[in-house]
Amino acid sequence: MPLLLFWIFAILMLLGGLAVVVLPNPVASALSMVVSFVGLAGLFVGLNAFFVGVMQILVYAGAIMVLFLFIIMLLDLKTEEKRTPKLVPVIGGLGIVLAFTIQLLGVLGSTPDKAAEPLDLTAASVAMAETSPGISAKLAAGHLPDVNLVGQVAFTSYNLPLQIVGVLLLVATVGVVVLSKRQTT
Repeated sequence: MPLLLFWIFAILMLLGGLAVVVLPNPVASALSMVVSFVGLAGLFVGLNAFFVGVMQILVYAGAIMVLFLFIIMLLDLKTEEKRTPKLVPVIGGLGIVLAFTIQLLGVLGSTPDKAAEPLDLTAASVAMAETSPGISAKLAAGHLPDVNLVGQVAFTSYNLPLQIVGVLLLVATVGVVVLSKRQTT
């Protein structure tokens, strides 16, 4: 991934996450979380994890955020009255952020840079030989497992549980729509 794209997606993700916390409107916060998910998906695609990036968009930015918006609109949130923040929790929160930042800088400073080393597929091939011979053959040939292997396993070995989960999600969606309708009597 080019460095410029990395920084664009990273800043997009961080700004979306910051907007989730800062914005007072819950709908705007939920939509800024979608922006953060899109930035994270861009980072996954930059790492050549295309399947994880697409699932990030489909599952989190799509399904989970629709569920969040349903709940926000079902609760019919009103604006809260302004209150003054207390000093002790703010100082404690800033102290935790400072401690985590120091810890992160310490870990990043002590970790050697292994980005230039090539991926050792033979060790992964030996480790996977006992569990699934199909994937280990692809690793030995120099090809990492792809989406076709995930689909093949999901629709052959786990077909019935996948269909049951689909029916449960459909029933839950219909239930949310029925519960969210206003009673007019």
